[in-house]
Amino acid sequence: LNNTKLLFIFIIQLLISSTSLQFIMAWRLLRGVLIAAPEFVVGKAELLGQARKFATVCAVLRCSSNRKLWNTDFGSFRNNWCISFDSHFWGKACCASFSGSGENGSNYSTLGGEASSQAAKNEHDDPAAALAPVVVPNVFPVVPLLLVGRRPVFPKTTLTIMHIINPSLIHLIRRKVKLGQPYAGVFLKKDENNEKEVIESLNEIYNVGTFVQIREMQDFGDRLGMKPILLVETENLPELKYEYTEELKAMTQEILKTVRDIAAINPLIRETIMQNLPTTQRVVDNPIKSRLMMVLGLLKKELEISKLQAKIGKMVEDKVKQQHKKHLLYEQLKAIKKELGVEKEDKDAVVEKFQERLKELNVPAHVKEVIDEELQKLSFLDPHSSEFNVSRNYLDWLTKMPWGRQTEENFDLSRAKTVLDNDHYGMDDVKERIFEFIAVSKMKGSVQGKIICLHGPPGVGKTSIARSIATALNREYFRFSVGGMADVAEIKGHRRTYVGSMPGKIIQCLKKVMSENPLILIDEIDKIGHASYHGDPTSALLELLDPQQNCNFLDHYLDVAVDLSKVLFICTANVINTIPEPLRDRMEMIEVSGYVAEEKLNIAKKYLIPQTMAECGIKDGIISIENNSLELLIKQYCRESGVRNLRKQIEKILRKGAYKLTSGQAERLVITTENLHEYVGKPIFIHDRLYDFTPPGVVMGMAWTGMGGSTFFIETSTRKSQESADKEGSMVITGHLGDVMKESVLIAHTFAKQFVSKHFPDNRFLESAQLHIHVPQGGVPKDGPSAGCTLVSSIISLALGKSVRQNIAMTGEISLTGKILPVGGIKEKVIAARRAEVTGIVLPEGNRNDFFDLPKFIANGLEVHFVDHYSDLFKILFPSMEIFNQSD
Repeated sequence: LNNTKLLFIFIIQLLISSTSLQFIMAWRLLRGVLIAAPEFVVGKAELLGQARKFATVCAVLRCSSNRKLWNTDFGSFRNNWCISFDSHFWGKACCASFSGSGENGSNYSTLGGEASSQAAKNEHDDPAAALAPVVVPNVFPVVPLLLVGRRPVFPKTTLTIMHIINPSLIHLIRRKVKLGQPYAGVFLKKDENNEKEVIESLNEIYNVGTFVQIREMQDFGDRLGMKPILLVETENLPELKYEYTEELKAMTQEILKTVRDIAAINPLIRETIMQNLPTTQRVVDNPIKSRLMMVLGLLKKELEISKLQAKIGKMVEDKVKQQHKKHLLYEQLKAIKKELGVEKEDKDAVVEKFQERLKELNVPAHVKEVIDEELQKLSFLDPHSSEFNVSRNYLDWLTKMPWGRQTEENFDLSRAKTVLDNDHYGMDDVKERIFEFIAVSKMKGSVQGKIICLHGPPGVGKTSIARSIATALNREYFRFSVGGMADVAEIKGHRRTYVGSMPGKIIQCLKKVMSENPLILIDEIDKIGHASYHGDPTSALLELLDPQQNCNFLDHYLDVAVDLSKVLFICTANVINTIPEPLRDRMEMIEVSGYVAEEKLNIAKKYLIPQTMAECGIKDGIISIENNSLELLIKQYCRESGVRNLRKQIEKILRKGAYKLTSGQAERLVITTENLHEYVGKPIFIHDRLYDFTPPGVVMGMAWTGMGGSTFFIETSTRKSQESADKEGSMVITGHLGDVMKESVLIAHTFAKQFVSKHFPDNRFLESAQLHIHVPQGGVPKDGPSAGCTLVSSIISLALGKSVRQNIAMTGEISLTGKILPVGGIKEKVIAARRAEVTGIVLPEGNRNDFFDLPKFIANGLEVHFVDHYSDLFKILFPSMEIFNQSD
């Protein structure tokens, strides 16, 4: 074959090859033929060189124009490559000329290495081998596009692009290298968070990039999918011409000065500049003057940051030095004191402190044994351990308990009487019980404990008299409320194993008062919480308030027996029916009744007004309140059983009076019935009773609640006329009644029908009447059996068409046979009747003794009737009517 024919065949074969596989096969065939050709082939070496150059040109043309080139048929293997390259000069991206669409490919990444010296190798050569240095052409328009995300590539540097995984891009770079064109254009992405290796628009990159030469590729064998790629045309970025003016000279000097300042503050300036490399890409894209301005701005910003870092570093360093100096001096002082014997180790000082406390106490033997064991344990513990703190806190509680300490009891009855009378008016039952307690202690010669429960309406002085009792007995006073308490640990303490554990309220009380015989007030015992997953606090009080058990009270935290037999417990409650029966049985119940108007008047004059004037800083004689105005205040504004609201009203009067005095409106004030409303407003209770004259079917009764006594009316009427009534009567009940009172209504209706049919056989009203029984004030709950006789009287009054006797109130439970049974709260009910200006009351025969136990000023002026059967009550209510007995 001559040279012309062989070259012609090669050109035709390359041009007609439509795929890369055909192109490669044609080149292999031609090269094999030329190499194997005998020596007689003329111009063998020259022909091989010319063929290689032509193949390179065809490959370049194919890379820039033939999209089918990368639809290779090499199989589905995929690789992970890395490429290392040297950068040469700045270039500018002009256009995107190629987008691959291959289905299979390889994945590459970058790696540093040495340059090789081959322009192209056969397909069997290792593509990761070193490449030969290639002379950079003056014009090389189309190169693969490589992207970097964080730092731009500068000329005359070596850079490694890690992990190129896009298969089409890998094939392109590998083909370029094999064709003797190991070049690429490296551009910085505008969005550094963009992880794509190829772009679809030039707007995603900066305009100026770097022309680089690929030095080495290495395959890591990873399998990933394919994405589109871009080829870009590149051109040399010429050096911009500029005039070195005074302005540029000044800017250059300022830049150098700023660099020196940064270097003086921050020795690691090179690392700082390397961190700011992404910002340099924006500098490159600008002209000389703008470029210098941007560089100066960046350096000034870095200078300020360096100054701030230096300032913060100095502050931190000074603080660390100060702490180190303080710690060093403290350790030296500690060592000097230890050497001189002035101060011992912390652990020794703690143990010695506890031992000094024990010398002043008379600790029981079982407690002393526990303390000694704990002290021995403490001496072996590390002071920095958590167990050391737990043990120290436990010993602190044990050694601060008042072991063997008691206050001297007061056995002087006259002194105790003076103290109690000076603080509280009335309350004779409570005072008498305290005098008995003092007398027994005096006879016995030693103090003793007791459990007393004061129950009564709010505001009568149950809590305040407990403090007076403590003063009268010369005992320490401690109060805590159990209202709403639902955790048994509040009383008996927490286990020591719990984090933040502490003893219960009783142990805290003893530690605070430092006495074994204090007076402990347990307030609102009737409102204690119910049993829950935290335990039952009511059951915990059983041990605490039992005289037979509290001598060995065991707190969960202390875990040693504590003697509470010398403690005087006083509990307060508004009602006793909510207190469990076992707990109520352990306490001595003393009732504290409400006050009548006379008692309130004396309390206001002797206690409330002087105390309130002292609190307001008002001297005697400047403001005076007349007795008539006090009586009107009590009658129309303060109808409750206690005196708490009366105290509030007196405070309101004195506050307004103090304002008038200080504002110059008056020099002296007298509160009368005429100007009382100017200080306390309009009256709250205008009428004492709902009815001045009770019609048929309306009867007044007396009730008692936890708030005190009150009077009420029961109204009975028919819903339809008697002519249109059914053969059998019916009944409707309204007024917010409880279950017990509803049962009382049924009993009263049954007995009333029997009573009328027996004693008034001609009266058949109740046999077919449709009754409606109502108790006014429907918003107030009402319950209890004591309104039985009142209900019967109301029904019979309607059936007979007669009104009951005026100005009379009654109470008593009724039975089906007409028996009137005794009820409770007699004192409160009588006080309520007096408050309503009732002249006569009817009580069960069983409450005769309760009435005569009342103070005379309460019973005076009342006409009292005691009845055992309703027949006796009927004669009192209807004195003009005679009872007909069928047996007569």
